[in-house]
Order: sequence, then structure tokens, then C-alpha cells
Amino acid sequence: MTTESRLTLCLAVLAIGCGRQNSSSPIHPGVLSIATVRDAKSGRASSWDRAGGNKDCIVVPPGETRVLADVPGRGSIQHLYIGTTTPSSATLRDVVLRMYWDGRKEPCVETPLGDFYLTPYEPFAHPVRSALVTINQGMTGLGSRGYHAYFPMPFAYGGRITLENQSDRDAGQFCYHIEYETYSEPPPPDAGRFHAQWRRKKTSVAHVPEQERNKVQWSGTNLDGKENYSILEAEGHGHLVGLLLSIDNQQPGWYGEGDDMIFIDGERWPPSLHGTGTEEISGSGATPNGEFASDFSGFLLSENLGGRNFAGKNALFRWYVPDPIHFSKSIRWTIEHGHANNFENDYSSVAYWYQIEPHKPFPALPGPEDRKISMPDVYRKAREIVLSMRTPTPGLENLAPTARDRLRGLRREGHLLFQRREWEESIKKFEEHARELRRLSGRK
Repeated sequence: MTTESRLTLCLAVLAIGCGRQNSSSPIHPGVLSIATVRDAKSGRASSWDRAGGNKDCIVVPPGETRVLADVPGRGSIQHLYIGTTTPSSATLRDVVLRMYWDGRKEPCVETPLGDFYLTPYEPFAHPVRSALVTINQGMTGLGSRGYHAYFPMPFAYGGRITLENQSDRDAGQFCYHIEYETYSEPPPPDAGRFHAQWRRKKTSVAHVPEQERNKVQWSGTNLDGKENYSILEAEGHGHLVGLLLSIDNQQPGWYGEGDDMIFIDGERWPPSLHGTGTEEISGSGATPNGEFASDFSGFLLSENLGGRNFAGKNALFRWYVPDPIHFSKSIRWTIEHGHANNFENDYSSVAYWYQIEPHKPFPALPGPEDRKISMPDVYRKAREIVLSMRTPTPGLENLAPTARDRLRGLRREGHLLFQRREWEESIKKFEEHARELRRLSGRK
């Protein structure tokens, strides 16, 4: 991150009430936000082994919820880190992240764990660098990653963060650090509470003539936005700070002529904020087929399935930190799926915003089956083999060291191929491992 963008981010933190500085000081506010000694106490909630051992991760059993942090009183979550190893038995979309502020029973954050951290498609996770979310690579081939979020999350009467496993398999292991501050005084009245909400439209419907459907077109009009994909509908006083938009393009060709349209405080057509195309949200330039990430925007995934530009999984993000989008009463955030809504694709999103409570009730979160991503059978077969390889192989300890090393090497190669998304080759490598194991152990 550049020095300029770090200072801008510091200013954004100040703007939501995590600190106030003397405007008459000649020192740059970004410097003061780091150097000023404040009346605050630091704390951390983490998954450290309470028995004093080295089992410093948690596993969330099927159908259960684990509390990651429950901080009483006045404070602010400053950093939320979760380390994972994939594949886990449960997927990142099976696990739901929720956050509750000020003792409220309804969450202000409710989203699948992976999507919150810019990982809508778990098999395609890779490192990302941005001002508010980063993904760090762990061991090559193992699929371990460190997910970091740096949204300031102030509260006056307590903050609570949970993970729920909605699958029928164990989820984990999760290692986590949650850094927070507590204060002797409450946040100022204008300090909004952090919110994030996930949505999905598995197949967007195109009510257009057949000859215009699922094709790049320049004709056709959209003068009301009623059939747009809906990213967020919120009520209250606040501002948007971020978006993850994920598109599984199941059609040939460029899908991204859809304009984003943001309707402020109940306004009718035309909206106050009208875009010029999906790619403009991330500022990527026309028809991107490559990947990048910068401080405040990025096109973090472009699968180009089968070597075809734009086909398959795509995802972009945008942090509205220097330029938050304000609303006083309500906001309706939408985007066309193709020009004039002529494409039929799988859309999902996470909206990130701050607002004064109370907030409009969230729509019901779709169940795990309705959140599942579309993947080929070869991936699911390879995934099951990888999961089965975690069970210790009987009789392995009776083999010679050179034989054990050979088997371990084959298994590592299979894991590495899986993480590279070379699923057919991964299966072949694991089949070679099985044949070698039978040969070495004298089995048929």
C-alpha cells in the first residue's frame, strides 16, 4: 500500500469515530492517527490452546456455532484474522460469519466466510492485496491461507463474532486472532456500525428477445432498473464502503456490459449514481480477462474457462474509502446482468457499509445447498480423494523409510496438483499413490 493510500485509510478510520484529531495541528492527520497516544486498552480473542498445548485451532462440528469473540462494553474490532487449510470437509460457503453489535439479537454482518474475505469460489483462492482485505499464501500445495480484514468495527455495548457450520461435515481447522480496543468513553453518536450482507441470484432471468439473449449487444434500453441484480437494500443513515461482485459466466463472450445503479433516499429513475459497465466498478479498463488487485479495487478472478476469454468464474472488488457513497434515509444498490439485463448468469455479492442503528432486517440467508458453487464432477471427485488422504494409511509404519518417502512424495504431488486446479492430473497422481501402496505392502 502506498503512503498516500495509507493516510487516506487512516482518515477514513477517523471519519467513523475511532479517533478525533485537532484540526488546527500542522501535522498531517494520517501521521497523528498513528502517533497520538490515546486512552484505550488493547485486547485479543484467539484460538490458543487453553490446555497449554499446541492445538491452537478450532473445528466447528456440523450444525454448531462457535463464538470467536465476545467483547463487553465500549470498543472497536480492529483486525480479524482467520487461518484456514483447504479443502476442509465443509466448504467456506458452508460456514457463516456473523457479527452482532451492542447486544442486538439480529446480526449486522451475515455472510459466508469465504465471500467476506474476497473468496467467493474456494477452489480459485489465491493471494490478494488491498487496503481492507488481504489473503496470504501458506504452504505451497497444502492450501493453507491467512485471511485478514481491517475494517474498524466500533461498538458501545459489546461486540460478538460467531461462526456457524451449516453443513453435515466438520468445518475447520480455523486458527484466529481478533485484535480489538476498549475505551473508557463510548464512540461518538455519529460512529456508524459495520455491516456486511451476502446475496445471490443463481440464474439471472433475461426478459429480452431470443436474438438478444446472452450476447453482447448495443441496442436495447433500461430506463427503470427494475430487473437489475439487487446488491443491497438498506434503510437508515450511513455510507457504503465496499463491494465484492462475483459472476459465474455460463455464456460465451463478454458478460460485463451491465451498469451499476445506486438509488439514494428513495429516489426514482434516474439514480444519483449510474455506471458505465461492470468492469468500471473495479476500474480495470474495458473487457478485462486478467487479474489484479490494488489498494481500493481489483479484478481478483478471471478463470477464462477452457481458454475462452471471460468464461467461467469472475470476481471483482471495490473499496469506497476515499469516496464513500452516502445515504440519509435509504439506499438501493443494483447492477444490470448484461446490457439491459440480457445475460443469464450466476451472480453473488457482498455489500459492506456503515450506518446508524437500527438497520433494515436482512433477507433470509439462502441455505447451504443454495449457496453451493457450480463445479465440475472431476473437481468434486479430486476433492473427496484429498479429504480421504488425511486418514493415516494402515501399515505404513512397517514399510522401509525409502518406501514411505516415495508414498509421501506422491501424495504431496497430488495435493499440489489439486491446489493448481489440475484436477484430472491430481486424481491420476493419487491413483499412482494407491497402486504404489498396494505394491509395496504386498496387497492385491
